[in-house]
Amino acid sequence: MDADVALAARLAIDLDGSFRALVTSHQDRLYTIALRLLGDHRDAEEVAQDAFVRAYRAMAGYDEARIRDLRLRPWLASIVVNLSRNRRRRLDERTPPLQLEPIVESGGEPPGADERASPHERAARRETIRTLAVALGALPPGPRAAVVLRHVDGLSVAETAAALGRPEGTVKAQVSRGLAQLRILLATDPDLARPGDAARPGDAERQPDALAHRTELSA
Repeated sequence: MDADVALAARLAIDLDGSFRALVTSHQDRLYTIALRLLGDHRDAEEVAQDAFVRAYRAMAGYDEARIRDLRLRPWLASIVVNLSRNRRRRLDERTPPLQLEPIVESGGEPPGADERASPHERAARRETIRTLAVALGALPPGPRAAVVLRHVDGLSVAETAAALGRPEGTVKAQVSRGLAQLRILLATDPDLARPGDAARPGDAERQPDALAHRTELSA
């Protein structure tokens, strides 16, 4: 049985007793989605925490059958996207749009990085992640959200469409447009396409895993 299906069944029977398992299973990915959409660690942390509050309140009003039927990944993603959109709107009223801050901290390693890689290869990979993250932050909100959910969070097209409340055809078009814009940014922006950068035109599509670096949600 799929882990989320089993978790939804547990939540339907004992919401209070099983909710911590939901947080443990999804806190990193919700934080990562919010970070990619907002570009600020503090805002992302607050949105992720608020998303769990909203999720708990919603499920507290659902009957068991409705909770069992929840597709937790896209459902939680939709909450984060909506909260991030609202926060971004409030921030835009006060300050210019922010570009995404570099995702990999100084000296940090992406999870799953090859431990046998040379220091040069690791440095190149960190720079690729940083470059892609900054380019992603420059995308318009629609394509950015679609690319984040599809290629960072790893949702299917159907799940991404459910999370965003858009037709699958629209999601496919926005993902395609977002990846095309990333390729253009990586190829033409002098601040991104510096000599020695690992990212090249097409890297955004060939290396979606580079965008999928997870940063743990602070306790």
